[in-house]
Amino acid sequence: MDLTAMMNSRTFEFMLIIVIGAIGMLVQWRLQYVFKKYSRVKFPGGLTGREVAERMLQANGITDVRVISTPGRLTDHFDPRNKTVNLSEPVYNTNSVAAAAVAAHECGHAIQHAVGYAPLRMRSALVPLIQVSSQWSFLVVIAGIALINVAPAIYWVGIAMIAAAALFAIVTLPVEYNASRRAMAWLAGSGTLHGDSVFQAQTALNWAARTYLVAALSAIATLLYYLGYRRD
Repeated sequence: MDLTAMMNSRTFEFMLIIVIGAIGMLVQWRLQYVFKKYSRVKFPGGLTGREVAERMLQANGITDVRVISTPGRLTDHFDPRNKTVNLSEPVYNTNSVAAAAVAAHECGHAIQHAVGYAPLRMRSALVPLIQVSSQWSFLVVIAGIALINVAPAIYWVGIAMIAAAALFAIVTLPVEYNASRRAMAWLAGSGTLHGDSVFQAQTALNWAARTYLVAALSAIATLLYYLGYRRD
């Protein structure tokens, strides 16, 4: 590749990262707005996020998962290690449409775990690798670029770490979208939400899912950018 083409390619890849990052900020802002909006919308059933989660788990025959409160905002998650659905304080204690959507989504992950959903198993298997690569990947790949003509193996180790992060982000997509589908199917099918509240909950979960889509695109763009150094 000649120098001009290389610079054009590198510039495009760098701008792609910037654009995706800007889109990510907008999506995150919109997510915060939507959840704040629907956190003020109460639904007729009057169930708190905790009660929604407990009912959904029970309805799906899951009796070994506890629903607990965790500090923070939008810190909700399912932990398969100790089998807990962890709901942030605003979700755990309130009876809003947003709380119901989030609680049901996290229970969707608990159901995935119970049935052995393949993408969730794959994501869980990648976690130990991601914990290491997230800390060291960029240092390793930068060192590899500096030493690419002396010790190219270092560069490829760094690339492998960044590729693992991209794979993790891609595998996360079906996990999150599937959990949302399970959540909405139960919320609507059980009558927990009905009418406009179903649409509102779906909207909130859609914006949450878009943050994972942006993260996957960003990870792929970053991988392409650093792979570009090998074309020099």
